[in-house]
Amino acid sequence: MTAQLSFDFTGTQALVTGATSGIGHAVAVLLRDAGAAVTVTGTKPGAGDYDTDLSGMTYRQLVLTDNASVDSLAESISSLDVLVNNAGANFPGGLDESAPDGFAASVALNLTGPYRLTVGLRRALTASTAAGGASVVNLASMSALRAVTMVPGYGAAKSGIVNITRNLAVKWSKYGIRVNAIAPGTIETAMTEPMHAVPEILATEIAHIPAGRMGRVDEVAPAIAFLCTAQSSYINGAVLVVDGGSDCV
Repeated sequence: MTAQLSFDFTGTQALVTGATSGIGHAVAVLLRDAGAAVTVTGTKPGAGDYDTDLSGMTYRQLVLTDNASVDSLAESISSLDVLVNNAGANFPGGLDESAPDGFAASVALNLTGPYRLTVGLRRALTASTAAGGASVVNLASMSALRAVTMVPGYGAAKSGIVNITRNLAVKWSKYGIRVNAIAPGTIETAMTEPMHAVPEILATEIAHIPAGRMGRVDEVAPAIAFLCTAQSSYINGAVLVVDGGSDCV
């Protein structure tokens, strides 16, 4: 028996931020392999500066905390069907998020930057002729829905992502743009890798997941892709949780 979803994004123009690793890379590869013309971003000058395979994609440098960098990227795109706001990180610059400077830096990276980019791309998204309209998918987090005391800035930013998702969904519906969000749980990525060095933290996290394990990026990417299809045309302003059931515990 085979129960598997496949995608066809032929002719789709997609932008995936922070796509040099983790969930972003998995989404970019899925879209590319399904026929989309995919532009990916990273903070380094060129694609060759990464070990990740970015073949078949257009690379653009993007520093979300640099307004000029954000505006330059947005202004260079005239038409866009899919925007996946994936770029972000906790402990930016190694700062303590409990301290005011670290908190502010995390909010700037994870909320203010993505919002500026999205608003800057509104005209390009409006120009989309995609069936079901253009799609914006924001990466939220379960830290937006529950306390994660180590990263209060990240959690606050992701709570903001949920809020702007719902606000823009209402505001931009008249332009034919849908805005949704994905809230991943604990997923195996470079950002969660340090958890393995602290067994007690990892064990506590796993204890809250009925699936009994961390998730994989290939379990998140298809959910994001679905929100960018014509079949999801009546889904707008939603936050889809992908967490192995941890919000039920």
